[in-house]
Amino acid sequence: MLKQFLQAGLLSVSALAATAMPALAGKPSIVIGYENNGADPYMVTQGLGLFQKDMDANVTMKFFDSGPAAMSALASNSLQFMCGLGIPPFVAAISQGLPLAIIYNQERYTSAAGIVVRPGSGIDSIADLKGKKIAIVQGSQASFELATFLKEAGVPFDSVRQVNMSPPEMRVAYTTKSIDAAIVWDPVFDALRADGATVLKTDADLPRDASSYNVCIANTHWVKAHPELAVQFVTALDAGVAYTKKNPEKALSIMAQQAGLDEKTAAAELKGYEIFSAADQTTPDVLGNGECSATSATTKTLANTAAVLLKIGRIMTPLDDPAKAVDSSFAASAAK
Repeated sequence: MLKQFLQAGLLSVSALAATAMPALAGKPSIVIGYENNGADPYMVTQGLGLFQKDMDANVTMKFFDSGPAAMSALASNSLQFMCGLGIPPFVAAISQGLPLAIIYNQERYTSAAGIVVRPGSGIDSIADLKGKKIAIVQGSQASFELATFLKEAGVPFDSVRQVNMSPPEMRVAYTTKSIDAAIVWDPVFDALRADGATVLKTDADLPRDASSYNVCIANTHWVKAHPELAVQFVTALDAGVAYTKKNPEKALSIMAQQAGLDEKTAAAELKGYEIFSAADQTTPDVLGNGECSATSATTKTLANTAAVLLKIGRIMTPLDDPAKAVDSSFAASAAK
């Protein structure tokens, strides 16, 4: 559980800096974690090596198959940044006191994630999920989405048989008919649809202020001590967005290669996101800036997600001030 490895404690700022910046190295060593969320501009930044080019550091990339899995690494301070993360695992972490902040909201899921059901499972609506087996990455964005959809349909959260598994495991379980449904994101969401699964709901059905986002987060102590590297990190992300807009065909090719997809699938997945640039971050529809950060779509989503996770027992402590976990300052500097 998240609480167990958070109880191990946090390194001090000085110890963290020592970990990230070896005394004998010419440049600091930085580890950036990421998930494979299918075709998005982050994959362009990674594929073109822009983190390595734009950051004055020795950059290492580390893959995680889900957000909860990354939380352990963040708790142990072995990561300086994490991208492709869903909101619920982030909320769970900050509710336990981990000093983290969203410094870049990559994108909002629209049609690139949701609930798919196996034909013949007898599921034609959300109400039909009662008593059925649904695959889910428990503690991820999927927990919030499922709880939201079930509440709208008047179905008790505990009445659905939730089977915790990683997205790759869901593909196998779907093939062997050991699950009736899955709530997941691209590329597995798209792969299950290609295998004949029926889409019951997508994240486009969620409101903007209680939505599904992929975000990049950082340790607040670390970025406060190294603001220039945080700005460089955001600059590299923004460069991937700009490249995608200016060179859509080349960008799709890079995304497909990085995500392990064909270009047709990559194009379909990209359409399932609302992409945000560095300049977008300071707007109310994304992170906000200054006083409007408290009422931005991202901050409200943190609050709404926390309320749902608290109700279903995924977190034990409500968020005191969600706006403290949203920081658009580095994006504002990068966008100048």
